[in-house]
Amino acid sequence: MPTPPAPTSPDARRGASRLWQILLIPAIPVALLVLVIALEFSGAAQGTELGDPGAFTRWSLPIATLIHHTSMAVAIGALVFAATVLPRSTKPHRSRKGSKDTDGGAEHPAFARAMNVAAGAAIVWTLAAVAVLVLTFSDVAGLPLSLDAAYTDSMKDYILNISLGQAWSWMIVIAAVVSSLAFVVRSPVGVGLSAVFSLFGILPLSLIGHAAGGDDHWGATNAILLHLLGICLWVGGIAVLACVAPLLGSAAPGRYRSTRPVLAGVVLQRFSALATISFFVVFVSGVISAYVRMNHWDQLLSGYGILVMTKAVLTLGLGALGLAHRRWAIPRLLSGTVSATATAWRIVAAETLVMASTMAVATALARTAPPVPEELPPEATPARILTGYDLPPELVPSSWLTVWRVDWLWLAIIIFLAIAYLRGIRTLRRRGDSWSVLRTVSWFVGLAALYYITSGAPAVYGQVLFSMHMVGHMALTMVVPFFLVLGTPMTLALKALPSRTDGTRGPREWLLAGIHSWFSKIVTHPIFAGVNFAGSIILFYSTDLFHFAMAEHTGHELMNLHFVLTGYIFALNMIDGDPLPRRAAYPIRLVLLLATMSFHAFYGVSLMGSEQLIQASWFGNMGRPWGGTPLEDQRLGAGAMWGIGEVPTLLLALGVVLTWSRSDSREAVRSDRQAERDNDAELEAYNAMFSQLKEQDRKVERSGR
Repeated sequence: MPTPPAPTSPDARRGASRLWQILLIPAIPVALLVLVIALEFSGAAQGTELGDPGAFTRWSLPIATLIHHTSMAVAIGALVFAATVLPRSTKPHRSRKGSKDTDGGAEHPAFARAMNVAAGAAIVWTLAAVAVLVLTFSDVAGLPLSLDAAYTDSMKDYILNISLGQAWSWMIVIAAVVSSLAFVVRSPVGVGLSAVFSLFGILPLSLIGHAAGGDDHWGATNAILLHLLGICLWVGGIAVLACVAPLLGSAAPGRYRSTRPVLAGVVLQRFSALATISFFVVFVSGVISAYVRMNHWDQLLSGYGILVMTKAVLTLGLGALGLAHRRWAIPRLLSGTVSATATAWRIVAAETLVMASTMAVATALARTAPPVPEELPPEATPARILTGYDLPPELVPSSWLTVWRVDWLWLAIIIFLAIAYLRGIRTLRRRGDSWSVLRTVSWFVGLAALYYITSGAPAVYGQVLFSMHMVGHMALTMVVPFFLVLGTPMTLALKALPSRTDGTRGPREWLLAGIHSWFSKIVTHPIFAGVNFAGSIILFYSTDLFHFAMAEHTGHELMNLHFVLTGYIFALNMIDGDPLPRRAAYPIRLVLLLATMSFHAFYGVSLMGSEQLIQASWFGNMGRPWGGTPLEDQRLGAGAMWGIGEVPTLLLALGVVLTWSRSDSREAVRSDRQAERDNDAELEAYNAMFSQLKEQDRKVERSGR
């Protein structure tokens, strides 16, 4: 344990309390100045001869957008900080069982300030979203702001029927809900759920963002979704650090009076881990988005390209400041060096100024026309109009290995899961524990299968062929989860992740809370898992959910997520390994497997004999010059559902039988060892019970005579 430093002097405390004011407030004019320079340089704020909304809209819209993006990031970052980084109480302690956090004192001032920052930022987020909605309509319509009846009627139609207006309307609703939650909730679960809900605010922006168009619509949308996620966690975290700096670097009532610099080091260490991940996500996703928007190196010298390079340089500068935290400031803070506190917060302040400039450049970049046009070409094919991509080449055996379209969202998830798994294994081995090689191989086979299904031929041809869509569906629900569950990732995480003792909830605490939550008890219940696994097929393919998943990028990714989670939860109930609130007996598992296998066979056979084409407006209008008719392809897909689904089900059934047999063997061995320890006390008691019953029967017989 580090030696607690002496309390800081009053001058030091006053200096720390002024720190956030001195270093946060300059970020506002810096951001505005950089925004004006970037807009003038790119010409994004210049008027046009046709449909000019006026100077007020041209300048107010980017400013309102900058305020919106920044306040959204601060609100999200503050909630994430309150949920995972900062202590809730001045005297946090653990309960005897160590399963729940309990409050042993007043609300910690840093936590209280973070929640107040979240509430205030969310209010600004809501108002800025309203301003952007109004100004965006003025910009799109090419009309100055007006209270004229025709203008307001057009705006009403824009909000109700146009996707851009609908997206900003949803943004207003999300921001308003987040602001209400930030004012009300204070429990660990409530704050955590509020943080998760606030992340939904990035969805509308990712769908209407600059990089959501072009030749790779879905790939660019995924890239900007990841970009926004990283920015919100990174920008919001830096802003919250600057706001709570006085409460982490000076003396305060309660337990932390003598350990404040150590607390500051712990907080910075936790944020540093999150910031490191966010840095790589932001930088790589930004490069991908720029690559979609520019197809030649000479376009880097255009106005758009120069802004891209400027943003990249600023991002790398932020990464360098973060590295300074990890290599210099955090180790000294954790060792109790009081003099390191002010320097650490000065680094945070520098990050704040650079981040403000980065946000301003990003706002101007979103207003600048990219070199690659976003509109569909006049000669667009039916497949391009429907899917956003040209028709892939004819499906031949080699296409299964040569046709790819990277899904950046799933690739990021796969990379994160792979690195986290390897780090967990390294943690176990460093302390002398072992981990099964077969589990590791199973996990990475599952991740490789997940990458292929989401980015390989099944993903590309699944947009134009029902049969390939069904191959991907069954692989995501039956093949991928089977290998992932065998990897027992939750068991590895619970063994490798450290426990926190300061009242905060880290990854391990949130994982345990999720496992034991009432929601987990419902969705992982064997009956619910079986019904969801089988019944969701009918619900999905018999309703417009299927069209939503094919036509909308959000629906497509939610479809993939649903398939993976549904199959994972079902396989988790069948295979012993990771903990569950309730696990079915082995006979019940076999019954569930038999029922789902029969259901798949029945539904597959019914589709094979059907004369009605599912989603005829989609699969029937692709204009494919190759392959069979859409109805023939649908029957082929029904056969794939039947065939692909049965093999993994049989493997699961075989695994259940083997596990059942091993469980009986282990139980027999345990009983034998117990008998050896107590000289068959259980058997002796069993025989004594029968002897007593026999003696009672004899007494009854004698009394009857």
